[in-house]
Amino acid sequence: MSFALVDGNNFYVSCERVFNPALEDRPVVVLSNNDGCVVARSAEVKALGVKMGEPWFKLKDLARRHGIVAYSSNYTLYADMSNRMMSVLGRYSPQQEIYSIDECFLGMDGFGHYDLAAHGKMMREQVKQWVGIPVCVGIAPTKTLAKLANHCAKKNLAGKDGVCDFGRLGKSEFDALLASLPVEEIWGVGRKLTARLNDVGIRTVKQLRDADARTISRQFSVVLERTLMELRGVSCLGLEELAPAKKQIISSRSFGTYVTTLPELEEAVATYIARAAEKLRAQESVAGAVEVYIRTNPFSEKQPQYQRAIAVPLTQSTSDTMRLTRAALWGLKRIFKPGYAYQKAGVMLMELSPAAEVQGVLFGPGNRERPALMEVIDRANALWGSGTLKLAAEGVSKSWHMKRGHKSPSYTNQWHELPRAS
Repeated sequence: MSFALVDGNNFYVSCERVFNPALEDRPVVVLSNNDGCVVARSAEVKALGVKMGEPWFKLKDLARRHGIVAYSSNYTLYADMSNRMMSVLGRYSPQQEIYSIDECFLGMDGFGHYDLAAHGKMMREQVKQWVGIPVCVGIAPTKTLAKLANHCAKKNLAGKDGVCDFGRLGKSEFDALLASLPVEEIWGVGRKLTARLNDVGIRTVKQLRDADARTISRQFSVVLERTLMELRGVSCLGLEELAPAKKQIISSRSFGTYVTTLPELEEAVATYIARAAEKLRAQESVAGAVEVYIRTNPFSEKQPQYQRAIAVPLTQSTSDTMRLTRAALWGLKRIFKPGYAYQKAGVMLMELSPAAEVQGVLFGPGNRERPALMEVIDRANALWGSGTLKLAAEGVSKSWHMKRGHKSPSYTNQWHELPRAS
């Protein structure tokens, strides 16, 4: 068995460049909600020393000196481009696990007669031609090694043309490569674990691979022992072709401006419930409780502070947006206090269970469920864009909406924002 890990290079930035070729070779960043921090950087920005998560306001002088172009996050565009990329990659294997918005694993079982590096090159070229996104491909006998091979492909440490196949490396060459890679490059090894491994003398990938498995399990965890075995070429992690249903669904945003009134908070909470309920129905689940929370800005020393959350149990589990909104607004009214400048609100759908397994309640809402109406709303919003059909409780003007002063058009999913050739 072999795995291929395909990863979009600087994915958010690459999505912006697809529709604006003038951005090629220019320093570009994509910002988080409310244009707060850097969440994606082009190679040119990385070369300037800009770190992930740096606040945008601290980079204004650097941006002026080097001509850094900033974009607000356009998640609708990025999600659509991701779907297109994954659709193309799905043609190259019957087994596909979409790991994140810009990454997927492909099972290469039965591809032994192929030149896997050439197969990876074909993937890379077709995604670039059909979607416009540059990708790198890592190929190896396990998922952990495939992630490492992808890192090597990006850094040009092994392989060529953005493809690294560990199966092509001889033993001495492979050992030398692993000995040159710091242990923190391993999938799942974070900063804290890296420090603990360094304390016992494990600083490279090769040192972890060659460590005693029982000692690693005893001193660290069974999970790290599994990672060690994966580094030895023993596959311990299979493909998850169907993503497991979420146990909780959260929808929250910081406001673009402070909110002080209950009606504005109600609009925000109703909007977040609508988004969460759509995700709930998409995974064919129902919620048994709703949590609502509101808070002021914890970093503002000049303003009074207030933070409160409330969980509202439902008489019967549901995915009906109207029932969930009614419960959320009931809870909001009980935790709202006037006289505060609220910066953020959010909702969480809890006690999730499969919709097909809902147990009826003798005195429950029964026929107040509206599955056909919910289906119409979901289809309309999927076809014509989020918010096409919505509850009146979500409001119209939404002055509280998050700041997106540098947002690019939704080129692929809004008719009035389609690119035009002149």
